[in-house]
Amino acid sequence: MAFTTPQGRTQSSLSEINITPFVDVMLVLLVIFMLTAPILQTGIEVTLPKTHTVKVVTHERVVVTIDKRQTIYVGNHAVNIHLLGKEVRARLKGDASAPVYIRCDVAVPFGSFAMVMDALKQAKLDNIDIVTEPLRTKG
Repeated sequence: MAFTTPQGRTQSSLSEINITPFVDVMLVLLVIFMLTAPILQTGIEVTLPKTHTVKVVTHERVVVTIDKRQTIYVGNHAVNIHLLGKEVRARLKGDASAPVYIRCDVAVPFGSFAMVMDALKQAKLDNIDIVTEPLRTKG
């Protein structure tokens, strides 16, 4: 929109929007989300053992976790070892052939891991996979 000044000159009004503050806010939000996303990935912190063979799973599965204090979780809920089989079978909704994944901290003694495996075998669950991290090789 143009208008005339008392001196007879024509001027136009500023009709463009300054998007610099908008871009600044978006970049700050992007940085915040990038920093918080890895924290929200899992609720139970375990240091997984590292192996050469790792299978990538993209579907939501039943996961049994043993943390370094030897607390057993199904999903994100703590479970007693004596109720583990019943809880996992309930999560599988009757499909005993569906895979069950075990995440176990490297600091957990083998005896505790074996007790969890035994509890799952006692519940007639045979499709059990162990979750590990890939070895990082130089090269």
